[in-house]
Amino acid sequence: MEELKNHIYDEHNGLRYTLVGDYYIPDLELPEGTLPIGIWGRMHKDYLEQYHPAQYNDLILSGRLWTYLADLNEQAQNRLGCIIVQVKEAEGITEELKSQDQMEWVRSMNSIRSRAEEIILRELIYKEDAV
Repeated sequence: MEELKNHIYDEHNGLRYTLVGDYYIPDLELPEGTLPIGIWGRMHKDYLEQYHPAQYNDLILSGRLWTYLADLNEQAQNRLGCIIVQVKEAEGITEELKSQDQMEWVRSMNSIRSRAEEIILRELIYKEDAV
């Protein structure tokens, strides 16, 4: 019987294989995750890993997980800023209020930010339908 080579190259699919035991395993490398995924991306990654493992594995195996999470983080940050500006205008929170009553301004801004973050969590991170 002939000796099996440790490494082979398949011209049909362009992949290299390594002999492991009696089987040839493809030499696959996933791209490194160099993009910052931020807090929103980390939360969504944990959510996918726990509740949608098939989608999570698909993203990992296709090498798109880090770009997907970085894009989601950027969308969440942009949406958060937009919601805060809109709610500030709707509730009349201005710089004038800040100079007159700082504690009221801080209280209002904390409330607005908290509500905006809850919207982001429901709509983008955990993908829940609005109740």
